[in-house]
Amino acid sequence: MFAQRLRELRRLRGLSQQAVAKLLGVSQQAVGKWETGRSTPDLQTVAALAGQLGVTADDLLGEESPAVAPYQAAGEHLIPVIGTVRAGYGALAMEEDYGEEYARVKDPGSYFYLKVKGDSMEPRISDGDLALVHRQNTLNSGELGVVVFGEGEGTLKKYIVRGSSVVLQPFNPAYPAQVIMGEDLDHLYIAGKVVETKTKW
Repeated sequence: MFAQRLRELRRLRGLSQQAVAKLLGVSQQAVGKWETGRSTPDLQTVAALAGQLGVTADDLLGEESPAVAPYQAAGEHLIPVIGTVRAGYGALAMEEDYGEEYARVKDPGSYFYLKVKGDSMEPRISDGDLALVHRQNTLNSGELGVVVFGEGEGTLKKYIVRGSSVVLQPFNPAYPAQVIMGEDLDHLYIAGKVVETKTKW
């Protein structure tokens, strides 16, 4: 119950997990784990958290609180933020737990969020943005996707088919495109298609 109440109160106050973490002097991953029920803070932290959210510790831990309404619009579902993706080369596509975020999708089990790292997709996608990804193993040329190449390295790029090769194209002209061809194509794995991104303030 604590996990659900924390998530609802945080959203009701218009706070991101990162903002809550900063207020308490803890990591965003810690807040994410609290909201998914994977861990629970100590009572001192609960009291501090309640104060930041404008409620009592009992309200935060209690089973009922009529004053707090779920911050969930019709048609929205909680989608797991299951890792990070670097908008560049050389990082694992999925590697940390960032909790959950809402998205308006019909089949929530087919989606996940990834947090963007790096600036190779500027100006359209910035460091810290969230990319909503539909799980699929194919992409059409010109679509934006999450691609894992080689030894588990993940990247968010525009996927372009050019003849018998695949080009992973960044938006930022300061970064070169990566061209994959021949046997290297056997080591290219498509994790999913990016259907939207949201800026995290």
